[in-house]
Amino acid sequence: MTTSPDIFLSYNREDQAQAKVFAEAFAAQGFNVWWDVGLRTGEAYDEVTERALRTAKAVVVLWSKKSVASRWVRAEATLADRNKTLVPCMIEACERPIMFELTQTAELGHWQGETTDRAWVEFLADVARFVGRERAPPPAQAPAAPMPSAAMAQATPIPRSSRPSIAILPFTNRSTERADEVFAGGMGEDIAGALSLGRGLRVISQGATAVYRKNTSDLRTIGQELGAKYVLEGNVRRVGQALRVTAQLVEAENGAILWTQKFDRPLSELAELQEELVEELAAHLGVQIQKVEMERALRKPGDITAWEAVMRSWAAYARLTPESVTFSVAEARRAVSLAPDYAVARGTLSMGLSILYQQTGYRDKALIDEAIEHAETALRLNPNHATVLFQVVNTFCNAGRFAESLPLAERAVDINPSLIDARQVLALCLIHFERNEEALVQLAEGDRLSPRAFQQVFSLGHRSWALYGLGRLDEALDVVSEFVRLDPSFRMALMTRPVFLQALGRTVEAQDAIRKARKAAPGEDLGYWISFAGGTYMPKTMFASFSQHFIDAWNAMPEETGA
Repeated sequence: MTTSPDIFLSYNREDQAQAKVFAEAFAAQGFNVWWDVGLRTGEAYDEVTERALRTAKAVVVLWSKKSVASRWVRAEATLADRNKTLVPCMIEACERPIMFELTQTAELGHWQGETTDRAWVEFLADVARFVGRERAPPPAQAPAAPMPSAAMAQATPIPRSSRPSIAILPFTNRSTERADEVFAGGMGEDIAGALSLGRGLRVISQGATAVYRKNTSDLRTIGQELGAKYVLEGNVRRVGQALRVTAQLVEAENGAILWTQKFDRPLSELAELQEELVEELAAHLGVQIQKVEMERALRKPGDITAWEAVMRSWAAYARLTPESVTFSVAEARRAVSLAPDYAVARGTLSMGLSILYQQTGYRDKALIDEAIEHAETALRLNPNHATVLFQVVNTFCNAGRFAESLPLAERAVDINPSLIDARQVLALCLIHFERNEEALVQLAEGDRLSPRAFQQVFSLGHRSWALYGLGRLDEALDVVSEFVRLDPSFRMALMTRPVFLQALGRTVEAQDAIRKARKAAPGEDLGYWISFAGGTYMPKTMFASFSQHFIDAWNAMPEETGA
């Protein structure tokens, strides 16, 4: 091959059959593909291979258990990453080399060449954008309907998939300082990296958005050209002794502004606070998109996709009543049936089943057995996804597997520090191991990064336990009372409030609180409530005092309304 290829296909020789499927599918779309299988021997790259690798506009790396162990594939991926031509995908569940774990990677382990498969169409669009940076329109003899390149984007917009995609446009510098120009240039890339670690949001590559650095006037057109559902634009400017970053989220289809926020940081501390700023902005943005997606999924009358089913499940999970959790589990089952290899769907189902197990007083072992099965499958499918990890931790903790849960929760926070759910499950694990001060720090950081997230109400319950463990009873009571006020149906909060009142010697109030709890679970006896508390994250010492206070208040109630 004498001309520069559009695509260099990097794979392990033992995956040749699957590589052939990819090569033929790319060729059918009019791409020039280099994928010679005969140059895998010898001590160094063959001259022809290296030239193709260095000149290709997109290097598609097929990650599998065999390819991650191949020094050839690793070297090719490393060079492509350095040249900003890397477009990776997973053709088999495996643990990628650590340096590529934070690179947005398509999941195509299920794909067998179907041209209408959503994941394939989405991946093909990503490849087309890479190739389109330099690729001219195809010649007349090319196939009649090739995948559009960036040069053709205005005439033929790239189709959007059901999974939401966002384009992070280059931030503009509105000050005259060169240092601010460098800072603005790095913001988009850093935010894209942080967002790619969230709940399945597809972040369009920075290479594709770079062409809009000097022209961001028509966001609707930009969104259509990039196939983006959302567009984020921003700018930086100096305000006195501070640097202000302003960001705005726009819905590409209609140009509506969904969210805007200003973030100020002292110039003297900017270097130290830059990472914190990116985390905060990404967390705010993730919360807003999640809310919009959940609302839309709930309104959609039919033809639900796996992503939308997960969003419907999450919307129900926000309530945590027996009815809402049952609905949440049903939607998660639908997501898994539509996409069995979708790790977040598996994790969502596992978590819902484990919560049902908790709400039945830990009596239906079949629920937790199935929950663990889905959790372990999710972990195999994507062991380095922060959302999957926090879902698995929830399930494992409800099954009493705390020792293995703590390192998973810590890893979730390391991978995505801005994910409130990850910080919450880490706090619960810390409470179990009586590290209550550390738990409070995690909860405070999660709330700071994700204001107005629906998960914030759960932080109140977790915080009340940590305060109780520290003997700060008055504070614990105030916090759990606020939880009950915000969600009068949440059983664990309803049980916790009378415990704290009894511990403070306020027995009459504790009895009244127990009556309210019993209304939320009519027909359940004292044994149910103690079993309910016994399966939580509480350590043994906390559970002993917690349950005794509840029993004392229950037994002190008048005969006709008490035990």
